[in-house]
Amino acid sequence: MKVLESLLALGLHQKSADGRIELTFFWTLWAAQKIFIQIQWLMTFQGYTTNREYIATQGPLPGTVKDFWRMIWEQQVKRIAMVTNCVEGGRTKCERYWPENGNPGIYGEISVTVTSEKRDTSWTLRDFTVKHMKTSEERRVKHFHFTAWPDHGVPENTDVLIQFRGLMRQHIDSESSNAPTVVHCSAGVGRTGTLIALDVLLQQLGKEQAVDIKYFVRKMRLNRPYMVQTESQYVFLHQCIMDSLTPNTNLDDNFYENVGAVYVNATALRELSLAQGKHPN
Repeated sequence: MKVLESLLALGLHQKSADGRIELTFFWTLWAAQKIFIQIQWLMTFQGYTTNREYIATQGPLPGTVKDFWRMIWEQQVKRIAMVTNCVEGGRTKCERYWPENGNPGIYGEISVTVTSEKRDTSWTLRDFTVKHMKTSEERRVKHFHFTAWPDHGVPENTDVLIQFRGLMRQHIDSESSNAPTVVHCSAGVGRTGTLIALDVLLQQLGKEQAVDIKYFVRKMRLNRPYMVQTESQYVFLHQCIMDSLTPNTNLDDNFYENVGAVYVNATALRELSLAQGKHPN
């Protein structure tokens, strides 16, 4: 059989009916065999006030960093929430996708420069200048990096995540555009889903004085399996909502009924996870 060597680029920058964003990907044909190089699957999620507020995705791998930044550019993203460390427990969980030492990083057609970095005990905030090399257009992207969330576990207390979410929400509300927020951890489900759920539910709590945690988690999972992956993450989400309340908050009785059933819901979640199998996150 004749050996074929070619590179076929297919432009698939579109949103499918189920909310997934298909980016450009490449196939390499070698010896008449299709070798899959890259395809980035993402899932958009409805926020409290907009239909497309979040993009949930896995952390970039060594071979997907260029695609990650292409997605950031194509979707006109203004902020990234990262809820994993690059290395955890001696294992690489996410490829570092921003440059060090103040020098620009080149990722395909995208140049990224870190213009500021502020470290706190539980998170680091960065400002990126993102430039398209072909057009010279520049944009600013805020990087919210939460560093105190162990894989498959939860932070030591709810305050740090509530405060981190507050910083992220403040930035979202300060922007006039409807650009989505990219949220990722390692696999892009457990910690990612918990943060997205916390943001939406706290908005709902503030507007309606009631939340339906079980309903929203189920809604996310129907679109992307394993969102809020573990029982501990599910219980922690409930605890974050409870700890966000003030003594003067007038809540609907349904909220208390929902919280009272948290461990029943968590048991069902655990059984579902066991039936579906575990995914690292």
